[in-house]
Amino acid sequence: MLEPIAIPAFEDNYIWLLRAPGGVGTTLVDPGEAAPVLAYLSEHGLHLEAVLLTHHHGDHIGGVETLCAAFPEAVVYAPEDARIALAHHRVGEGDAIEPAGLGVTFRVLEVPGHTATHVAYLGEGRLFCGDTLFAAGCGRVFDGTAEQLARSLARIARLAPETLCYCAHEYTEANLGFAQWVEPQHAALEARIAEVRAARAAGRATVPSTLAEELATNPFLRVAVPEVRAAAERFAGEALEEPAAVFAALRRWKDECYD
Repeated sequence: MLEPIAIPAFEDNYIWLLRAPGGVGTTLVDPGEAAPVLAYLSEHGLHLEAVLLTHHHGDHIGGVETLCAAFPEAVVYAPEDARIALAHHRVGEGDAIEPAGLGVTFRVLEVPGHTATHVAYLGEGRLFCGDTLFAAGCGRVFDGTAEQLARSLARIARLAPETLCYCAHEYTEANLGFAQWVEPQHAALEARIAEVRAARAAGRATVPSTLAEELATNPFLRVAVPEVRAAAERFAGEALEEPAAVFAALRRWKDECYD
């Protein structure tokens, strides 16, 4: 079994460090910053074997060059995107990769929307989803489209409910605030808000979350729920027949009125 470790970076990023129990070889997911990773590796006597990149944004790839200079044998996996210059293996939909030292095969899922070339890595019941799915939220639309992101989230929603979702930011408490705008009387949401507030007050991370938790409380995965659609329609001022249209209205509502 993997032992994912969250290494905090910047103000609210998580760089995920993966290692097999007792192993010294590690894999990183989205190392936007090198310094905290190098400090952790040095402190624990660990060695970098591989890097998995989900998309091109600087807070996800900014540390790669320095890390590869320190560990020149490390293998970088990345989507097909010219904006990610340092990549040894380009990956796409359905690819299977086996980072050295982990004993785990990851399946690559193309999940565009936040960016046009965003990918996620699924292995051992864990989904490393970058900025596509957040705990209680989802990423903004940059050079992808809202329709793409809606399809990507619908695809993730079909995974096993026990899947652990490892996103790249500590946005959960704020995301739940918007979710409560959408479903103000939702009991499961109120319970999750209390749990997250307690975790943050104690200095604990709120990710990973299970997909089951997201299906129960994340409005961007609940576009087929009548109460969610009604809330989106009130914001949009029109009837919304398609789930993708409900999603787009929710994303626009959060962008314009909450963030």
